[in-house]
Amino acid sequence: MENFDAYDKTTWAQFYPTTLQPIDATTLDQLKAFNDQISITDVQQVYMPLIQLLRGAFDSYHQWQQRKSDFLHQTSQTIPFIIGISGSVAVGKSTTARLLQYLLTQLLPNRKTQLVTTDGFLYSTKTLTERGLLDRKGFPESYDMARLIDFLIRVKAGEPIVTAPVYSHQTYDIVPDQVTRIERPDFLIIEGINTLQIPAEEHLYVSDFTDFSIYIDADPGLIESWYLTRFQKLLRTAFTDPENYFYRYTKYSEDEALAIAKQTWREINLPNLNEYILPTRDRANLIIHKGAQHMIERLYLRKY
Repeated sequence: MENFDAYDKTTWAQFYPTTLQPIDATTLDQLKAFNDQISITDVQQVYMPLIQLLRGAFDSYHQWQQRKSDFLHQTSQTIPFIIGISGSVAVGKSTTARLLQYLLTQLLPNRKTQLVTTDGFLYSTKTLTERGLLDRKGFPESYDMARLIDFLIRVKAGEPIVTAPVYSHQTYDIVPDQVTRIERPDFLIIEGINTLQIPAEEHLYVSDFTDFSIYIDADPGLIESWYLTRFQKLLRTAFTDPENYFYRYTKYSEDEALAIAKQTWREINLPNLNEYILPTRDRANLIIHKGAQHMIERLYLRKY
C-alpha cells in the first residue's frame, strides 16, 4: 500500500497520548457487534487518536464551509461532515461505527453525531426475489443506489430532516413504515460494505459525499472464521426465535447448518469481498487492519 503510511498501535498512540478513559468496560461491551472483540486499551491507543484526527478534519471542513458561505454571501448552515466506514461482512464495521458515535458524542458534546447504515438501502426481500437477486444480496445490484445517492444529496444540501429506511437483521428485510431521521448533525457516520464502491449505473458515488473514510481490514481467512463462529453462536441464540428469518437453520443438525454457512461464505460473501469490497480498500483515508481475535494490529493513513 504505497499510498499509505503504516503505524503500529504503539506509534499511533503516541500521536495523541492520553490517560482519559471516556468509556467503561460495560458500555464498550454493549457497543461492540455480536462476536466482535475490542478492549479499553484499543480505545485509548487507536480510537482516541482517531477522534483527535477527525476533530482536526472537521474543524478544517467547518472553516471551509463558513468561508464558502461568506464568499457567496449566503447564510451559514450545518452541512454534516460524513464519515464512511467500509469493510467485509463480519469484520467489525458496526463496532467501529457505534464506538465512534459514542466517543464523538461524549468528547464533543456540543456537536451532534448520528449514525445510519447502508443496509437500509437494500431492496426489500420481495423486490430481490422478483428480480432473482436474493442470492446476490449484498452485491452492488442488490442496493437501491439511486435512493442512497438521493439521500446523501439531500443531507449535503443541508435539508433540516432527511429520512433513511431501516433494516432489520431479525427479519432480514426492510422494516415497513420505519425510518431514521437525520436532522442536520455535525457528524454523520455511514456504515456499510458499499460506502467506497463505484456503482456502474450512477454518475455519483457514495464516496463523493464522505469527508473521511475508514476501511476495516483483515485477512479473508480470519474473516471467514469470524463469520462462521458468529453463525454458530447465533444458531444457539437469536436464530432460536421462530420470528427470526434464520430460524429455519435450527431444524438442521449443527454440522448441516454449518455446512450451509460455509457454502454461503464460499459462494456469496467471499466473491463479494474479492470482487467488490476489497478493491475499494485503497480509496479509504484510513485502513484499520485486524489480526487474530479481532485485535487491531496496524493502521494505514493515506499520504495524500
